[in-house]
Amino acid sequence: MKHVHTIVIGGGPAGLAAAISAHKEGVSVLLIERESKLGGILKQCIHDGFGLERFKERLTGPEYAKRFIDDLNAQSIDVLLSTTVLHIGKEAENYCLDVINANGVDHYSCKSLVLSTGCRERTSRQVFIHGQRPSGVYTAGSAQYFMNILGALPTKKCVILGSGDIGLIMARRLSLEGAEVLGVYEAKPTPSGLTRNLLQCLEDYNIPLHLSHTVTKVYGDSRLEAVEISKVDENMQPIPGTSYRIECDALILSVGLIPENELAQSLSIPLDPKTKGPFVDQYFMTEKEGCFVCGNALHVNDLVDNVSYCATKAGVYAAQYEDQRHYDQPIHVEGNFGYFIPQRIRYPLKEDKVSCYFRVNREMKQAKFSLLVDDQTVYTKILRHVKPPEMEFLELEQDLFKGAKKISVKMEEHL
Repeated sequence: MKHVHTIVIGGGPAGLAAAISAHKEGVSVLLIERESKLGGILKQCIHDGFGLERFKERLTGPEYAKRFIDDLNAQSIDVLLSTTVLHIGKEAENYCLDVINANGVDHYSCKSLVLSTGCRERTSRQVFIHGQRPSGVYTAGSAQYFMNILGALPTKKCVILGSGDIGLIMARRLSLEGAEVLGVYEAKPTPSGLTRNLLQCLEDYNIPLHLSHTVTKVYGDSRLEAVEISKVDENMQPIPGTSYRIECDALILSVGLIPENELAQSLSIPLDPKTKGPFVDQYFMTEKEGCFVCGNALHVNDLVDNVSYCATKAGVYAAQYEDQRHYDQPIHVEGNFGYFIPQRIRYPLKEDKVSCYFRVNREMKQAKFSLLVDDQTVYTKILRHVKPPEMEFLELEQDLFKGAKKISVKMEEHL
């Protein structure tokens, strides 16, 4: 069995950043990626807009990934490509991994583990669309792969369900390649994507957005022929008598992303039902000692810059990890929060800031964020125009949490 200090699983933007930062802390690192090339989903994201925060440039997805891949290669970090993790177990203070690739099965152990496995798309069956299983029903990511990697146009006339960012980006991409996008249909009363994508991908191309509408049925045997559209009520349930049929040859689904956490679950790591990722402390460590998580495996991010920032810190903490006596204090969440990360604070504290990521449940023009320690407000910040599609980020000094017996965060309307 081969031993390294830190193993990073997943070679997308999170895994690349985590492996590089862990290596720079002076420990041995192994990066494991199941695909034949590094970069994750960025390989097929040929549109620009990446790297504005980290590099102050407008990069395409492959260009952004290449910055990290070049750095990784310059550091001579060990990488296993086309390699699948079969099993992870814990023996004494080490994690033991069985992996398989073209060379056969191999075995590794490590002191700390970083899960950077990204996220996956919801499918038509997960959103209960009735009908047969004709060809022509794609997730937005698979349609993007067909176009940007395989060079194949998957549709001539399509409907897009869901106004998530990848769906909006695909509406523009399909239009540019000559396909007709009949409309984007969103079950929620408000859009799910970033404002900039709504403007640049729909308004600029005169693609209609229909809120409070969903696809309730698909028609076709071998190939999709049409979809049934229905209005929905405030509970997002179809309203009887409102359905109508639209002829099309493809349905593109942009109905949400789910953190990929099968490996975390195999280790019996508890998941937050709100984020669908593991519960973590301020060092991105899960409830399993020595196992860290970052990027979209922790929660779905809007921007890859945020993924890289979080993963860079997780890699540092994984490299510095030492098993020691500690205790955790949970963070109580009050008010208009969809979720809040971290879910707990680990003591003793280190000399570093606490990175906080959160989303709200409903839109507010002005909101007040408050941190309460032992029921006393120790920090407040006024946030302007918060809304569910856009993640918020704050950094808090760890001194604020010293000696806390109770920690709470609150989000309320600021009048």
